[in-house]
Amino acid sequence: MTDILAVLLEACARTPEAPAMTLGRRTLTFGEVRDRVLGIARGLDERGLAPGDRVLFSVRPGLDGICLALGVIAAGGTIVFADPGAGETMFRARAALAAPKWVAAESVLYAASSGPLKRIARRRGLELPDYATVVPHARHIYSGPWLPGVQRGALSLRSLMIPSNGALAGHPAAEALIIFTSGTTDHPKAVVHSRLSLGTGLGDFAERVGLVAGERVLTDQLMVGIPALISGAHWIVPPPGADPGARPAKYLELLPDADVLFAVPAALDVLLRTLTTTPRLRALLIGGAPVLRPLLERARAQLPGTRIHAIYGMTEILPVAIADGDEKLAFDGPGDYVGELMGAVRASIVDGELVVTGDGLALGYLGEPALTELHTGDLARIENGRVVLGGRSKDMFIRGTTNVYPALYEPVIAGIPGVADAALVGLPNAIGDDELVLVIVPGPAYDESALRRALPGLIDAAVLPDRIVTMGGFPRSGRSSKLDRAALARTVAPR
Repeated sequence: MTDILAVLLEACARTPEAPAMTLGRRTLTFGEVRDRVLGIARGLDERGLAPGDRVLFSVRPGLDGICLALGVIAAGGTIVFADPGAGETMFRARAALAAPKWVAAESVLYAASSGPLKRIARRRGLELPDYATVVPHARHIYSGPWLPGVQRGALSLRSLMIPSNGALAGHPAAEALIIFTSGTTDHPKAVVHSRLSLGTGLGDFAERVGLVAGERVLTDQLMVGIPALISGAHWIVPPPGADPGARPAKYLELLPDADVLFAVPAALDVLLRTLTTTPRLRALLIGGAPVLRPLLERARAQLPGTRIHAIYGMTEILPVAIADGDEKLAFDGPGDYVGELMGAVRASIVDGELVVTGDGLALGYLGEPALTELHTGDLARIENGRVVLGGRSKDMFIRGTTNVYPALYEPVIAGIPGVADAALVGLPNAIGDDELVLVIVPGPAYDESALRRALPGLIDAAVLPDRIVTMGGFPRSGRSSKLDRAALARTVAPR
Protein backbone atom coordinates (compact mmCIF):
# COMPACT_ATOMS: atom_id res chain seq x y z
CA MET A 1 0.00 0.00 0.00
CA THR A 2 1.16 3.52 -0.80
CA ASP A 3 0.85 6.69 1.29
CA ILE A 4 -0.12 9.40 -1.21
CA LEU A 5 1.68 12.17 0.71
CA ALA A 6 4.84 10.14 1.28
CA VAL A 7 5.30 9.48 -2.45
CA LEU A 8 4.43 13.11 -3.26
CA LEU A 9 7.15 14.37 -0.91
CA GLU A 10 9.58 11.84 -2.39
CA ALA A 11 8.86 13.27 -5.85
CA CYS A 12 9.50 16.78 -4.51
CA ALA A 13 12.86 15.65 -3.08
CA ARG A 14 13.95 14.06 -6.39
CA THR A 15 13.66 17.22 -8.50
CA PRO A 16 13.23 20.22 -6.17
CA GLU A 17 14.09 22.79 -8.87
CA ALA A 18 11.76 21.36 -11.55
CA PRO A 19 8.38 23.01 -12.21
CA ALA A 20 5.56 21.20 -10.42
CA MET A 21 2.41 23.31 -10.91
CA THR A 22 1.58 26.25 -13.15
CA LEU A 23 -1.48 28.46 -13.26
CA GLY A 24 -1.26 31.34 -15.69
CA ARG A 25 2.09 33.07 -15.25
CA ARG A 26 2.72 31.64 -11.80
CA THR A 27 4.72 28.43 -11.26
CA LEU A 28 5.69 26.52 -8.14
CA THR A 29 8.67 24.18 -8.20
CA PHE A 30 8.56 20.80 -6.50
CA GLY A 31 10.70 22.22 -3.71
CA GLU A 32 8.26 25.09 -3.22
CA VAL A 33 5.30 22.69 -3.17
CA ARG A 34 7.00 20.65 -0.44
CA ASP A 35 7.81 23.75 1.61
CA ARG A 36 4.25 25.06 1.34
CA VAL A 37 2.55 21.76 2.17
CA LEU A 38 4.73 21.10 5.22
CA GLY A 39 4.64 24.77 6.21
CA ILE A 40 0.84 24.87 6.14
CA ALA A 41 0.75 21.63 8.12
CA ARG A 42 2.95 23.17 10.81
CA GLY A 43 0.93 26.39 10.82
CA LEU A 44 -2.28 24.45 11.31
CA ASP A 45 -0.73 22.38 14.09
CA GLU A 46 0.40 25.51 15.93
CA ARG A 47 -3.11 26.96 15.65
CA GLY A 48 -4.76 23.91 17.09
CA LEU A 49 -5.73 21.58 14.24
CA ALA A 50 -5.47 18.05 15.64
CA PRO A 51 -5.20 14.76 13.73
CA GLY A 52 -8.72 13.67 12.84
CA ASP A 53 -10.15 17.20 12.64
CA ARG A 54 -12.35 17.68 9.58
CA VAL A 55 -12.12 20.78 7.40
CA LEU A 56 -15.13 21.77 5.28
CA PHE A 57 -13.33 22.83 2.10
CA SER A 58 -14.67 25.24 -0.55
CA VAL A 59 -11.59 26.51 -2.38
CA ARG A 60 -11.39 26.22 -6.17
CA PRO A 61 -8.42 24.36 -7.70
CA GLY A 62 -5.49 26.77 -7.72
CA LEU A 63 -1.91 26.66 -6.55
CA ASP A 64 -2.68 27.93 -3.06
CA GLY A 65 -5.86 25.89 -2.71
CA ILE A 66 -4.13 22.65 -3.74
CA CYS A 67 -1.31 23.27 -1.26
CA LEU A 68 -3.84 24.07 1.46
CA ALA A 69 -5.73 20.81 0.88
CA LEU A 70 -2.49 18.81 0.94
CA GLY A 71 -1.31 20.73 4.02
CA VAL A 72 -4.49 19.85 5.92
CA ILE A 73 -3.97 16.17 5.14
CA ALA A 74 -0.27 16.42 6.03
CA ALA A 75 -1.32 17.80 9.44
CA GLY A 76 -3.47 14.71 9.97
CA GLY A 77 -6.72 16.49 9.17
CA THR A 78 -9.50 15.43 6.80
CA ILE A 79 -10.58 17.46 3.78
CA VAL A 80 -14.36 17.49 3.30
CA PHE A 81 -15.02 18.72 -0.22
CA ALA A 82 -18.10 20.93 -0.14
CA ASP A 83 -19.61 22.34 -3.33
CA PRO A 84 -21.54 25.57 -2.64
CA GLY A 85 -23.36 25.05 -5.93
CA ALA A 86 -25.33 22.20 -4.35
CA GLY A 87 -27.67 24.77 -2.75
CA GLU A 88 -27.90 25.98 0.81
CA THR A 89 -30.19 23.23 2.12
CA MET A 90 -28.05 20.39 0.76
CA PHE A 91 -24.85 22.18 1.79
CA ARG A 92 -26.04 22.49 5.38
CA ALA A 93 -27.18 18.86 5.45
CA ARG A 94 -23.76 17.71 4.27
CA ALA A 95 -21.99 19.95 6.76
CA ALA A 96 -24.14 18.56 9.57
CA LEU A 97 -23.25 14.96 8.64
CA ALA A 98 -19.52 15.69 8.36
CA ALA A 99 -19.44 17.69 11.64
CA PRO A 100 -16.26 19.61 10.75
CA LYS A 101 -14.30 21.63 13.29
CA TRP A 102 -12.84 23.92 10.62
CA VAL A 103 -14.10 25.73 7.51
CA ALA A 104 -11.81 26.75 4.62
CA ALA A 105 -13.25 28.90 1.84
CA GLU A 106 -12.35 31.66 -0.56
CA SER A 107 -12.93 35.12 0.84
CA VAL A 108 -15.30 35.89 -2.03
CA LEU A 109 -17.62 33.10 -0.79
CA TYR A 110 -17.79 34.67 2.65
CA ALA A 111 -18.64 38.00 1.03
CA ALA A 112 -21.18 36.58 -1.43
CA SER A 113 -22.98 34.51 1.22
CA SER A 114 -23.80 37.38 3.57
CA GLY A 115 -25.14 40.92 3.47
CA PRO A 116 -26.19 42.68 0.26
CA LEU A 117 -24.03 40.43 -1.93
CA LYS A 118 -26.10 37.40 -0.92
CA ARG A 119 -29.16 38.97 -2.54
CA ILE A 120 -27.18 39.57 -5.72
CA ALA A 121 -25.95 35.96 -5.73
CA ARG A 122 -29.52 34.70 -5.22
CA ARG A 123 -30.75 36.74 -8.20
CA ARG A 124 -28.11 34.96 -10.27
CA GLY A 125 -29.35 31.55 -9.16
CA LEU A 126 -26.77 30.92 -6.40
CA GLU A 127 -28.18 29.85 -3.05
CA LEU A 128 -25.06 30.16 -0.92
CA PRO A 129 -24.91 29.25 2.76
CA ASP A 130 -23.59 31.85 5.16
CA TYR A 131 -20.03 30.59 5.44
CA ALA A 132 -19.42 32.51 8.66
CA THR A 133 -22.19 30.61 10.47
CA VAL A 134 -22.82 27.37 8.55
CA VAL A 135 -20.79 25.40 11.11
CA PRO A 136 -21.29 26.79 14.63
CA HIS A 137 -18.09 27.27 16.66
CA ALA A 138 -15.84 26.29 13.74
CA ARG A 139 -12.40 27.78 13.17
CA HIS A 140 -12.12 29.53 9.79
CA ILE A 141 -9.43 29.76 7.11
CA TYR A 142 -9.82 32.05 4.11
CA SER A 143 -7.86 32.26 0.88
CA GLY A 144 -7.49 35.43 -1.16
CA PRO A 145 -7.69 39.01 0.13
CA TRP A 146 -9.74 39.84 3.21
CA LEU A 147 -13.29 40.89 2.25
CA PRO A 148 -16.34 41.95 4.25
CA GLY A 149 -18.15 38.87 5.52
CA VAL A 150 -15.03 36.91 6.44
CA GLN A 151 -15.50 35.52 9.94
CA ARG A 152 -13.88 37.58 12.69
CA GLY A 153 -10.70 35.84 13.81
CA ALA A 154 -10.41 33.80 10.59
CA LEU A 155 -6.89 32.75 9.65
CA SER A 156 -5.56 33.82 6.28
CA LEU A 157 -3.93 31.10 4.22
CA ARG A 158 -0.75 33.16 3.98
CA SER A 159 -0.44 33.31 7.76
CA LEU A 160 -0.26 29.50 7.89
CA MET A 161 2.83 29.18 5.70
CA ILE A 162 5.53 28.66 8.34
CA PRO A 163 8.96 27.24 7.42
CA SER A 164 9.06 23.56 8.34
CA ASN A 165 10.89 20.34 7.61
CA GLY A 166 8.59 18.35 9.88
CA ALA A 167 7.22 14.88 9.45
CA LEU A 168 3.69 13.99 8.41
CA ALA A 169 1.13 13.85 11.22
CA GLY A 170 -1.73 11.39 11.61
CA HIS A 171 -1.88 7.76 10.54
CA PRO A 172 -1.86 6.99 6.79
CA ALA A 173 -4.71 4.49 7.24
CA ALA A 174 -6.97 7.07 8.93
CA GLU A 175 -9.54 9.13 7.03
CA ALA A 176 -8.04 11.91 4.90
CA LEU A 177 -10.62 12.85 2.28
CA ILE A 178 -14.43 12.93 2.23
CA ILE A 179 -16.26 13.37 -1.08
CA PHE A 180 -20.03 13.78 -1.25
CA THR A 181 -21.47 11.90 -4.20
CA SER A 182 -25.25 11.70 -4.01
CA GLY A 183 -28.20 11.34 -1.67
CA THR A 184 -30.82 13.76 -0.43
CA THR A 185 -30.95 16.38 2.29
CA ASP A 186 -32.24 13.67 4.64
CA HIS A 187 -29.56 11.15 3.73
CA PRO A 188 -26.45 12.73 2.17
CA LYS A 189 -23.93 10.14 0.97
CA ALA A 190 -20.19 10.62 1.14
CA VAL A 191 -17.17 8.43 0.36
CA VAL A 192 -14.28 8.37 2.84
CA HIS A 193 -10.71 7.73 1.67
CA SER A 194 -7.41 7.39 3.52
CA ARG A 195 -3.94 8.41 2.38
CA LEU A 196 -3.27 4.73 1.71
CA SER A 197 -6.36 4.07 -0.40
CA LEU A 198 -5.71 7.23 -2.42
CA GLY A 199 -2.01 6.49 -2.81
CA THR A 200 -2.60 2.93 -3.95
CA GLY A 201 -5.23 3.78 -6.53
CA LEU A 202 -3.70 6.98 -7.88
CA GLY A 203 -0.19 5.51 -7.92
CA ASP A 204 -1.42 2.61 -10.03
CA PHE A 205 -3.22 5.08 -12.30
CA ALA A 206 -0.05 7.14 -12.87
CA GLU A 207 1.92 4.02 -13.75
CA ARG A 208 -0.71 2.52 -16.05
CA VAL A 209 -1.17 5.65 -18.20
CA GLY A 210 2.60 6.22 -18.28
CA LEU A 211 2.94 9.68 -16.71
CA VAL A 212 6.62 10.62 -16.68
CA ALA A 213 8.80 13.31 -15.16
CA GLY A 214 8.79 16.63 -16.96
CA GLU A 215 5.77 16.19 -19.20
CA ARG A 216 2.95 18.72 -18.91
CA VAL A 217 -0.44 17.42 -17.75
CA LEU A 218 -3.45 19.71 -18.29
CA THR A 219 -6.31 19.10 -15.86
CA ASP A 220 -8.39 20.77 -13.16
CA GLN A 221 -8.99 17.42 -11.44
CA LEU A 222 -7.12 16.74 -8.19
CA MET A 223 -7.38 12.99 -8.83
CA VAL A 224 -5.35 13.41 -12.04
CA GLY A 225 -3.09 16.28 -10.97
CA ILE A 226 -1.78 14.46 -7.88
CA PRO A 227 -0.74 11.36 -9.91
CA ALA A 228 1.04 13.77 -12.26
CA LEU A 229 2.99 15.26 -9.35
CA ILE A 230 3.99 11.92 -7.85
CA SER A 231 5.32 10.97 -11.31
CA GLY A 232 7.43 14.14 -11.43
CA ALA A 233 5.26 15.59 -14.20
CA HIS A 234 4.32 19.26 -14.51
CA TRP A 235 0.67 19.94 -13.63
CA ILE A 236 -0.90 22.73 -15.72
CA VAL A 237 -3.91 24.05 -13.77
CA PRO A 238 -6.53 25.85 -15.90
CA PRO A 239 -7.43 29.34 -14.62
CA PRO A 240 -10.93 30.00 -13.24
CA GLY A 241 -13.35 30.39 -16.12
CA ALA A 242 -11.40 28.16 -18.52
CA ASP A 243 -14.21 25.62 -18.61
CA PRO A 244 -13.87 23.32 -21.65
CA GLY A 245 -17.63 22.89 -21.79
CA ALA A 246 -18.72 26.50 -21.30
CA ARG A 247 -15.71 28.43 -22.66
CA PRO A 248 -13.79 26.06 -24.94
CA ALA A 249 -11.86 28.80 -26.75
CA LYS A 250 -10.11 29.84 -23.54
CA TYR A 251 -9.31 26.23 -22.69
CA LEU A 252 -7.95 25.56 -26.18
CA GLU A 253 -5.33 28.26 -25.59
CA LEU A 254 -3.73 25.92 -23.04
CA LEU A 255 -3.50 22.85 -25.32
CA PRO A 256 -0.32 23.80 -27.24
CA ASP A 257 1.62 23.67 -23.96
CA ALA A 258 0.23 20.28 -22.89
CA ASP A 259 1.58 16.77 -23.43
CA VAL A 260 -1.30 15.03 -21.64
CA LEU A 261 -4.93 16.14 -21.41
CA PHE A 262 -7.63 14.81 -19.10
CA ALA A 263 -11.25 15.49 -20.06
CA VAL A 264 -14.68 14.17 -19.14
CA PRO A 265 -16.68 13.04 -22.20
CA ALA A 266 -18.98 16.07 -22.36
CA ALA A 267 -16.06 18.51 -22.22
CA LEU A 268 -14.08 16.50 -24.77
CA ASP A 269 -17.06 16.63 -27.13
CA VAL A 270 -17.04 20.44 -27.02
CA LEU A 271 -13.26 20.62 -27.44
CA LEU A 272 -13.30 18.33 -30.46
CA ARG A 273 -16.04 20.43 -32.06
CA THR A 274 -13.99 23.58 -31.49
CA LEU A 275 -10.53 22.37 -32.59
CA THR A 276 -9.15 24.00 -35.71
CA THR A 277 -5.65 22.48 -35.49
CA THR A 278 -4.32 19.17 -34.21
CA PRO A 279 -2.64 19.50 -30.79
CA ARG A 280 0.50 17.45 -30.25
CA LEU A 281 -0.71 15.48 -27.28
CA ARG A 282 1.16 12.37 -26.21
CA ALA A 283 -1.87 11.07 -24.33
CA LEU A 284 -5.56 11.81 -23.91
CA LEU A 285 -7.18 10.55 -20.70
CA ILE A 286 -10.99 10.28 -20.74
CA GLY A 287 -12.95 9.51 -17.58
CA GLY A 288 -15.59 10.63 -15.14
CA ALA A 289 -18.41 9.08 -17.22
CA PRO A 290 -18.80 6.17 -19.67
CA VAL A 291 -16.62 6.55 -22.78
CA LEU A 292 -18.77 5.50 -25.72
CA ARG A 293 -17.79 4.57 -29.27
CA PRO A 294 -19.07 7.67 -31.16
CA LEU A 295 -16.96 10.04 -29.07
CA LEU A 296 -13.97 7.70 -29.10
CA GLU A 297 -14.09 7.43 -32.90
CA ARG A 298 -14.08 11.22 -33.23
CA ALA A 299 -11.19 11.55 -30.81
CA ARG A 300 -9.16 8.99 -32.73
CA ALA A 301 -9.89 10.70 -36.06
CA GLN A 302 -8.96 14.19 -34.80
CA LEU A 303 -5.97 13.14 -32.68
CA PRO A 304 -4.30 10.51 -34.88
CA GLY A 305 -0.94 10.47 -33.08
CA THR A 306 -2.27 10.54 -29.53
CA ARG A 307 -2.44 7.56 -27.18
CA ILE A 308 -5.97 7.40 -25.75
CA HIS A 309 -6.85 5.90 -22.36
CA ALA A 310 -10.48 5.37 -21.32
CA ILE A 311 -10.79 5.19 -17.53
CA TYR A 312 -13.42 3.14 -15.72
CA GLY A 313 -13.79 3.78 -12.04
CA MET A 314 -15.91 5.29 -9.33
CA THR A 315 -15.37 7.52 -6.33
CA GLU A 316 -15.13 4.49 -4.04
CA ILE A 317 -12.17 2.99 -5.93
CA LEU A 318 -10.00 5.03 -8.33
CA PRO A 319 -9.76 3.52 -10.92
CA VAL A 320 -11.04 -0.03 -11.53
CA ALA A 321 -9.81 -0.58 -15.09
CA ILE A 322 -8.26 1.35 -17.99
CA ALA A 323 -8.76 0.59 -21.67
CA ASP A 324 -6.43 1.53 -24.49
CA GLY A 325 -8.53 3.56 -26.91
CA ASP A 326 -7.59 1.50 -29.96
CA GLU A 327 -8.31 -1.76 -28.14
CA LYS A 328 -11.69 -0.40 -27.10
CA LEU A 329 -12.52 0.56 -30.70
CA ALA A 330 -11.36 -2.83 -31.99
CA PHE A 331 -13.56 -4.73 -29.54
CA ASP A 332 -16.48 -6.21 -31.48
CA GLY A 333 -18.13 -8.40 -28.86
CA PRO A 334 -21.31 -7.65 -26.95
CA GLY A 335 -21.11 -5.08 -24.17
CA ASP A 336 -18.84 -2.16 -23.32
CA TYR A 337 -15.14 -3.07 -23.07
CA VAL A 338 -13.60 -1.00 -20.24
CA GLY A 339 -10.15 -2.52 -20.13
CA GLU A 340 -7.69 -4.37 -17.96
CA LEU A 341 -8.17 -4.44 -14.20
CA MET A 342 -5.73 -2.35 -12.19
CA GLY A 343 -3.03 -4.30 -10.38
CA ALA A 344 -4.38 -3.47 -6.91
CA VAL A 345 -7.99 -4.36 -7.81
CA ARG A 346 -9.52 -7.78 -7.23
CA ALA A 347 -12.82 -8.47 -8.96
CA SER A 348 -15.48 -11.13 -9.12
CA ILE A 349 -18.89 -11.58 -10.69
CA VAL A 350 -21.77 -12.20 -8.27
CA ASP A 351 -25.16 -12.90 -9.88
CA GLY A 352 -23.91 -11.15 -13.00
CA GLU A 353 -22.79 -8.02 -11.11
CA LEU A 354 -19.18 -6.76 -10.93
CA VAL A 355 -17.90 -6.75 -7.34
CA VAL A 356 -14.51 -5.19 -6.62
CA THR A 357 -12.15 -4.83 -3.69
CA GLY A 358 -8.48 -4.09 -3.06
CA ASP A 359 -6.11 -1.73 -1.28
CA GLY A 360 -7.47 1.24 -3.23
CA LEU A 361 -11.01 0.74 -1.93
CA ALA A 362 -12.36 3.60 0.18
CA LEU A 363 -12.74 3.11 3.92
CA GLY A 364 -16.51 3.35 3.50
CA TYR A 365 -19.39 5.81 3.51
CA LEU A 366 -19.56 8.53 6.12
CA GLY A 367 -21.59 7.35 9.09
CA GLU A 368 -21.88 3.78 7.79
CA PRO A 369 -19.97 0.50 8.43
CA ALA A 370 -16.57 -0.04 6.80
CA LEU A 371 -16.44 -1.27 3.21
CA THR A 372 -14.83 -4.62 2.47
CA GLU A 373 -16.04 -4.87 -1.12
CA LEU A 374 -18.02 -2.73 -3.52
CA HIS A 375 -21.04 -3.97 -5.47
CA THR A 376 -20.73 -1.70 -8.50
CA GLY A 377 -24.25 -2.16 -9.85
CA ASP A 378 -22.71 -2.91 -13.26
CA LEU A 379 -23.51 -6.16 -15.02
CA ALA A 380 -20.22 -7.48 -16.38
CA ARG A 381 -18.04 -10.36 -17.38
CA ILE A 382 -14.28 -10.75 -16.91
CA GLU A 383 -12.19 -12.19 -19.73
CA ASN A 384 -8.47 -12.75 -19.00
CA GLY A 385 -8.37 -9.91 -16.50
CA ARG A 386 -10.29 -7.57 -18.77
CA VAL A 387 -13.73 -6.23 -17.95
CA VAL A 388 -16.71 -5.98 -20.30
CA LEU A 389 -19.82 -4.24 -19.00
CA GLY A 390 -23.32 -5.26 -19.95
CA GLY A 391 -25.28 -2.39 -18.48
CA ARG A 392 -26.79 -1.82 -15.07
CA SER A 393 -28.65 -4.36 -12.97
CA LYS A 394 -32.32 -4.64 -14.03
CA ASP A 395 -32.39 -1.34 -15.99
CA MET A 396 -32.67 -2.16 -19.69
CA PHE A 397 -34.93 -1.10 -22.58
CA ILE A 398 -35.42 -2.61 -26.03
CA ARG A 399 -35.34 -0.41 -29.08
CA GLY A 400 -35.56 -2.27 -32.36
CA THR A 401 -32.74 -4.80 -32.13
CA THR A 402 -30.82 -2.77 -29.55
CA ASN A 403 -30.74 -3.39 -25.81
CA VAL A 404 -30.43 0.03 -24.16
CA TYR A 405 -28.79 0.20 -20.73
CA PRO A 406 -29.64 3.73 -19.60
CA ALA A 407 -26.97 4.08 -16.91
CA LEU A 408 -24.27 3.84 -19.60
CA TYR A 409 -25.54 7.09 -21.09
CA GLU A 410 -27.11 9.13 -18.28
CA PRO A 411 -23.82 10.33 -16.71
CA VAL A 412 -22.61 11.45 -20.14
CA ILE A 413 -25.78 13.43 -20.81
CA ALA A 414 -25.76 14.90 -17.29
CA GLY A 415 -22.29 16.28 -18.05
CA ILE A 416 -23.54 18.47 -20.90
CA PRO A 417 -23.56 22.18 -19.95
CA GLY A 418 -26.98 23.30 -18.74
CA VAL A 419 -28.09 19.83 -17.66
CA ALA A 420 -28.38 19.31 -13.91
CA ASP A 421 -29.50 15.67 -14.13
CA ALA A 422 -30.66 13.23 -16.80
CA ALA A 423 -32.58 9.96 -16.96
CA LEU A 424 -33.72 7.71 -19.78
CA VAL A 425 -37.01 5.81 -19.59
CA GLY A 426 -38.54 3.34 -21.99
CA LEU A 427 -42.26 3.35 -22.68
CA PRO A 428 -43.38 0.06 -24.32
CA ASN A 429 -45.59 0.33 -27.37
CA ALA A 430 -48.03 -2.12 -28.89
CA ILE A 431 -45.39 -4.15 -30.76
CA GLY A 432 -43.05 -4.66 -27.80
CA ASP A 433 -40.60 -1.93 -28.75
CA ASP A 434 -39.82 1.01 -26.44
CA GLU A 435 -40.26 4.68 -27.05
CA LEU A 436 -37.15 6.25 -25.53
CA VAL A 437 -37.77 9.41 -23.52
CA LEU A 438 -34.94 11.57 -22.17
CA VAL A 439 -35.98 13.37 -19.01
CA ILE A 440 -33.91 16.42 -18.06
CA VAL A 441 -33.62 18.38 -14.85
CA PRO A 442 -32.51 21.69 -16.37
CA GLY A 443 -29.73 23.82 -14.95
CA PRO A 444 -29.50 27.62 -15.13
CA ALA A 445 -28.19 27.65 -18.72
CA TYR A 446 -30.30 24.82 -20.16
CA ASP A 447 -30.76 24.98 -23.93
CA GLU A 448 -32.67 22.10 -25.56
CA SER A 449 -31.39 22.96 -29.03
CA ALA A 450 -27.78 22.79 -27.80
CA LEU A 451 -28.55 19.50 -26.05
CA ARG A 452 -29.96 17.99 -29.25
CA ARG A 453 -26.88 19.12 -31.18
CA ALA A 454 -24.54 17.55 -28.63
CA LEU A 455 -26.22 14.15 -28.28
CA PRO A 456 -25.27 12.55 -31.65
CA GLY A 457 -21.56 12.97 -30.92
CA LEU A 458 -21.80 11.58 -27.41
CA ILE A 459 -24.17 8.61 -27.46
CA ASP A 460 -24.91 5.79 -29.87
CA ALA A 461 -27.30 6.66 -32.70
CA ALA A 462 -29.61 3.83 -31.62
CA VAL A 463 -30.07 5.54 -28.25
CA LEU A 464 -31.03 9.01 -29.48
CA PRO A 465 -34.30 9.83 -27.67
CA ASP A 466 -37.68 10.01 -29.34
CA ARG A 467 -38.71 12.77 -26.95
CA ILE A 468 -37.08 15.15 -24.48
CA VAL A 469 -39.08 16.40 -21.51
CA THR A 470 -38.08 18.48 -18.50
CA MET A 471 -38.92 18.06 -14.82
CA GLY A 472 -37.96 19.83 -11.61
CA GLY A 473 -36.59 16.61 -10.07
CA PHE A 474 -36.74 12.81 -10.21
CA PRO A 475 -38.68 10.44 -7.96
CA ARG A 476 -36.34 8.42 -5.75
CA SER A 477 -36.82 5.55 -3.36
CA GLY A 478 -35.05 3.41 -0.80
CA ARG A 479 -32.34 4.14 1.71
CA SER A 480 -29.85 4.97 -1.04
CA SER A 481 -32.30 7.36 -2.78
CA LYS A 482 -32.00 5.40 -6.02
CA LEU A 483 -33.78 6.73 -9.08
CA ASP A 484 -37.28 5.21 -9.19
CA ARG A 485 -37.36 4.60 -12.92
CA ALA A 486 -40.80 2.96 -12.87
CA ALA A 487 -42.33 5.97 -11.11
CA LEU A 488 -40.57 8.30 -13.54
CA ALA A 489 -41.99 6.34 -16.49
CA ARG A 490 -45.49 6.60 -15.03
CA THR A 491 -45.05 10.36 -14.68
CA VAL A 492 -43.71 10.82 -18.21
CA ALA A 493 -46.15 8.52 -20.02
CA PRO A 494 -49.22 10.86 -19.97
CA ARG A 495 -47.16 13.64 -21.49
